[in-house]
Amino acid sequence: MKIEKAIKEKSMILQKEMLAKQFKELSLARESGKKVVYTFVPGNLTELILSFDMLPVYPEINALQSGMRKKSAAYIKDAEKIGHSEDVCTYVKCDIGMMLNGNIGPTGEKLPAPDLLLLSYTGCFTFLKWFENLERLYPGVEVAMLHTPYQEDGKITADQIDYMVKQLREEVIPKMEKVSGKKFDYSRLSQMMINSEKSEDLLVKILESAKHKPSPIDAYFAGVYYIGPMFTAFRGTEEAVNYYNELYLEIQERIKLGLGPVTPEGEIKEEKFRLVVEGPPNWTNFREFWKIFYDAGAVIVASSYTKVGGVFDLGFRHNFREPLESLAKYCMGCYTNMNLPQRVDLLSKYVKEYQADGFLINSIKSCNSFSAGQLLIMREIEQKCGVPVGFIESDLVDPRYFSYANIKNRLESYFQMLEQRKIILGQETEA
Repeated sequence: MKIEKAIKEKSMILQKEMLAKQFKELSLARESGKKVVYTFVPGNLTELILSFDMLPVYPEINALQSGMRKKSAAYIKDAEKIGHSEDVCTYVKCDIGMMLNGNIGPTGEKLPAPDLLLLSYTGCFTFLKWFENLERLYPGVEVAMLHTPYQEDGKITADQIDYMVKQLREEVIPKMEKVSGKKFDYSRLSQMMINSEKSEDLLVKILESAKHKPSPIDAYFAGVYYIGPMFTAFRGTEEAVNYYNELYLEIQERIKLGLGPVTPEGEIKEEKFRLVVEGPPNWTNFREFWKIFYDAGAVIVASSYTKVGGVFDLGFRHNFREPLESLAKYCMGCYTNMNLPQRVDLLSKYVKEYQADGFLINSIKSCNSFSAGQLLIMREIEQKCGVPVGFIESDLVDPRYFSYANIKNRLESYFQMLEQRKIILGQETEA
């Protein structure tokens, strides 16, 4: 398949520049004296890390970027050679393989070793084992653990918040003070929360712009660019606020002009189908995957993956008046920390509010946090919303588990079903 040069929105270019700057700072961390914190995207404590002038590194971001750059296959193979099972999360194996090969980051610059491993896991118990491996790879490194209660009963209680704030005060912050050599600045963290709230307000407006017809954005494939600054190293910064202001204005202009989403193949001229998608995308064949939807005129108007680092459209915002409590609520409120009834309710809400024509699951072979319960979710959405449901399978960054022909055939059959349903509904309306 011949791949033409990708067309990119201005927001994508800005996001790329921001991440490039971040990786440059990381490559110079030892010279600048900056301390480095390895942590994860769901439930990340970015504002707290930045308040100590430390630099965050996100192993799963490194893995997905390696997948997009076609480097993950070799990394995974090297991790399997030293004993990691084929069934282990491919993010983990890709990250470990990258470290075994010199820890060269996605931009080609060497990443520094961590000064602190910060595990604030949310809904993914694989993170525990992942960090055990990182601790062995970096003997003597400081480790801070923030245990996040799972939303088993579908609500966040005062006792749970107190439990997490106690951990922040007694375990996490003291370790950060020790590693950084700086005292915790409560007022600085509080001030950063103001920027977080501004960015979160804008991100919600951006993602909810997909309620328009035609949708000016794709909330899954393009959505991963939009959430990048929020879910990585920039939440709480003025840089993030400026980025989201720029992006919001750009999208408002697209709405005004009645334009559809921009994809690497060009602008979608006709919105034929509106979909809600559950599960992460495949990164090794990201563009080819997106093109299947582009060719069919299928636009994803809402997705669960863009909520993996925070479900802000349900009303949560970081609060400068109670910054530590905000961090606790944030960690517990991420999508993968929600129980199955909560997920069904959220996805049903998306199908109805975004007037979706169908619901699709991309089941990831090695990601239990998403794939557990997806068949139940699919049946529940079909019953609650009455829309056609579809199911495809791939993986995060292991190209062995992405079958382009198989996925294309399944999606084309699904799109034909959606088309047939539209015809039938149109005939019933005329009658």
